[in-house]
Amino acid sequence: MDDVLKLKAALDRSRKIVIFSGAGLSTNSGIPDFRSANGIYNAKLKSQFTPEEIISHSFFFAHTEDFYEFYFDKMVYKDAKPNSAHLYFAELEKTKDVTVVTQNIDGLHQLAGSKNVIELHGSIMRNYCQKCGKFYTLDEIGTKGVPHCTCGGVIKPDVVLYEEQLNEQDINKALEAISTCDMMIVVGTSLVVYPAAGFVRYFRGKNLVLLNKSETSYDSIADIVIHDDVCNVVKELKSLE
Repeated sequence: MDDVLKLKAALDRSRKIVIFSGAGLSTNSGIPDFRSANGIYNAKLKSQFTPEEIISHSFFFAHTEDFYEFYFDKMVYKDAKPNSAHLYFAELEKTKDVTVVTQNIDGLHQLAGSKNVIELHGSIMRNYCQKCGKFYTLDEIGTKGVPHCTCGGVIKPDVVLYEEQLNEQDINKALEAISTCDMMIVVGTSLVVYPAAGFVRYFRGKNLVLLNKSETSYDSIADIVIHDDVCNVVKELKSLE
């Protein structure tokens, strides 16, 4: 509780805040993370390929049907709802200047009400035809089989796969927000996926906060470290209001 009190005091003092979120934020919404025992990378597959191979650029084009079978089964949770942590961070926007920089592709920050969201790894909600560039929502492409455009082209989700580069404009916006904020809250990420994990190094503010169930390589330099479920932390924060 002492650390939560420190976090509450830091939140009260801060005006410009960056929420840097990873897969651990959405596990309470029923979306598995990547590296835990029940995570996507440990999923048992009928395929001879590993999850890391399947969600790569080259695999998408060489084995599109197999890609989509895995993608729709393991990465798209159409009925997922924001949890209390998503909602809490969205609520902060009423009194603070908040930028969300997320590695998640689930769209739950926006669904919770966050307005200023930078999606470093894209979103399952956006999809584009590889032939003509036409945009499709998730509802429009469905969640079975290989989706095709009206022009006949194959539709690709707007998510950053292995072997693909992050969007340069998103990188610049994220680094600008991180380097100029008073407080950075890193939540639900083990900070091992680069280049996104390296963004923490650009923080120049007063309070670097790490909220994650397990330790990270940045724990030693953080001002506040809490190893707990973020929804538990949010519950305690709200009890202090």
